[in-house]
Amino acid sequence: MAQAKYDWYQTETAVTVTILLKNAIEKNYSVQLEQNMLNLRADGIEPLTITLWNPINVEQSSHKATPSKVEVKLAKLIGQRWDALERKAEPAEGHPQSTGTAAAKKKHDWDKISKEIEKDDETKDDVNELFKKIYADASEDTRKAMMKSYYESGGTVLSTNWAEVGAQEVEVKPPDGCEYKKW
Repeated sequence: MAQAKYDWYQTETAVTVTILLKNAIEKNYSVQLEQNMLNLRADGIEPLTITLWNPINVEQSSHKATPSKVEVKLAKLIGQRWDALERKAEPAEGHPQSTGTAAAKKKHDWDKISKEIEKDDETKDDVNELFKKIYADASEDTRKAMMKSYYESGGTVLSTNWAEVGAQEVEVKPPDGCEYKKW
């Protein structure tokens, strides 16, 4: 049996879970809602059980089937933003977690993270100052080359060679592993 694929989104008052299920009506599906649980059973897929992040109002919640999916609208009991759809089970006391599990909580040294961010900001400021100095000390042709290459490439190329840039349009060259999208 295949595992159910699902996605979710939320508003201030509800969480909507979309479960992909072709011909849902024909697959004899059923949805069972509890205050902290969503269960879906259907022919041809493994049963889906989700422990919800926060409690829901079962009476105001609903579900409907379309030709390609089952949409479950969960009415929030408390109108606050959910961090996730599913709350992972907490390990029982006396049962130590293995150190390699994803469920292990990671402690953050917020002072260290703050210092790293400040250091990154200083580096960015240094780079900006470098480009300002290059531009200020440049000849008119170099300035034109910098402006034209940056503008035509959508910010992906910065050239100081007017002979190369002035002759033709500058090609967009995003970094490796990135895709350029024109908005």
